[in-house]
Amino acid sequence: MSVTHHFSAQVYYEDTDHSGVVYHANYLKYFERAREDIIGVKALSKMWHDDGIGFAVYKASIGYHDGAVFGDLLDIRTTWKKDGPYRIIFSHEAWRPDQKKPAVTCTLELVCLGPGKKLIPVPELKFLD
Repeated sequence: MSVTHHFSAQVYYEDTDHSGVVYHANYLKYFERAREDIIGVKALSKMWHDDGIGFAVYKASIGYHDGAVFGDLLDIRTTWKKDGPYRIIFSHEAWRPDQKKPAVTCTLELVCLGPGKKLIPVPELKFLD
């Protein structure tokens, strides 16, 4: 298992729903940004543009425990592990300020796809070392 990566996600008014809490699907956006920060936008862009390689979510499991609100600065805590040649599993937690438990927990399984959207082994990437 990796070390824990921290990524800050500001909750904007547009992220909330009519009840004043973050709309449930927006947590997936926060988690996606954290993964991009881990892998590196330049590395992802190079893989996509030069090699036609990208990642796709294969499976997701999310638990909503406490709603973040407009103005919160969330600490997105992420760990990951490579699971065989084709899959990376990311474990995300969204923490509200000064709380004792995460607001949202999420496990995402990603696979690597090459040209023609064909499953390929995950390439050698720095963050997996």
